[in-house]
Amino acid sequence: MKRMLQAGMMTAAAVLVLTGCLKAADSASQHEGHNMGNTGQQGAAAPASPGQPWIASKNTTRINTSDPAEAAVLVSRTLWPATGDANRPGGIVLANADEWQTALASADLIHHPNNGPVLFVKKDSIPEVTLNELKRLKPAGVEMNGGIQVVLAGDLEAKVEEQVKGLGFKTDKIPGGTPAAVAKAIDAYYSKVTKEVPPSVIVGSMDSQEYTMPAVNWIAHMPEPLLYVKKDEVPQETADALKARGGKANVYILGPESVVSAKVEQELGQYGRVVRIAGNDPYENAVAFAKYKDPATDFGWGITTPGHNFSFVSKAAPGLALAAAPFSHLGKHAPLLWTDKEKMPESVHQYVMSLQPKFKKSPTEGPYNHAWLTGGEDVLSAAAQGQIDTMLEIVSESGEGHGAHGAGSAAGAASEAGTPAETPKADAAGAGGHEGMHH
Repeated sequence: MKRMLQAGMMTAAAVLVLTGCLKAADSASQHEGHNMGNTGQQGAAAPASPGQPWIASKNTTRINTSDPAEAAVLVSRTLWPATGDANRPGGIVLANADEWQTALASADLIHHPNNGPVLFVKKDSIPEVTLNELKRLKPAGVEMNGGIQVVLAGDLEAKVEEQVKGLGFKTDKIPGGTPAAVAKAIDAYYSKVTKEVPPSVIVGSMDSQEYTMPAVNWIAHMPEPLLYVKKDEVPQETADALKARGGKANVYILGPESVVSAKVEQELGQYGRVVRIAGNDPYENAVAFAKYKDPATDFGWGITTPGHNFSFVSKAAPGLALAAAPFSHLGKHAPLLWTDKEKMPESVHQYVMSLQPKFKKSPTEGPYNHAWLTGGEDVLSAAAQGQIDTMLEIVSESGEGHGAHGAGSAAGAASEAGTPAETPKADAAGAGGHEGMHH
């Protein structure tokens, strides 16, 4: 007995020592990474935020921070491991998330020419979390853009560019100004670098973030730019950008007449064909865009069947949608859907429910849905994540749920063969066969 007690005490002591070592090592590693993050491009990045950066369920993955700069870094870490040339970005865009119109329009550079994220800065400085990510990524430089590694977009002070150059990166700038002027400049920059003027454009309200923001995932994924209008006015810069399409533009207005008037729609008609994609509220508007597909141009997500990915962001934290934009560029490409902190609004719930995958015999048939969630539990609760996870889960088309396969299928097969199916026997723990598994 004494020997057993001694052994138990030794084991407990060993666990305590090991735990202490792990904590110390983790603390030292974080401290070392933090210090190395200030030594130049070779340094390792410090953790973006305390706690768990990612929280996953079977059908969802949460970017677990509500800070846009941290969220942008976590999205970047998810999509660009930067462990070799094949998964390192070519270029990075830096923009001020407080100027949402600039940050949104600059997403047009995520796919082409950069294959890289938009990271966030302040007007006069670069947050440490962004600096560390720049060092970790070490962008390769965009060959078609003269080796540019970092593009600074919008109204940023010279000291921001000086900080970037201090890291040894080659930079370029897109000047600031009004939202319409910056959007025009980004469109022109894209065309100059890629030597292509995309015939299709998205037009959105510069005054209505909730209605215009769903454009961010599409322009991060495809060449079409975003241009801005006011409710009753087409700014000259937007008109000039549209004129560059030679009267053959495909103009997609995103939002109802309450944010982009019929008068503006009519005025835009002089530049080409005009289509309005709209919903009665921001939730329905995002759903309408996720469902829309133009058969004439192939523009739009056109998601009306199961087997897709989605990016959920709380409408109360629209800046996080900017951070999550690259989720439409790499991996399981995803349109943006707005949701609420505690649950999906009815229109979104109905849309997601219409896409729930169903199997005939076994869940291994697929297809499967998935969703990215961006934001901490202060903006998107655990209950909301659970609801989304449940709605994405593949179920039996018979209506019997996920557990309808397995033993039930065996019984059916045995019945067809004219012999009774054997019922699995529970083991000592009370779980037998597939029936003992709970989905």
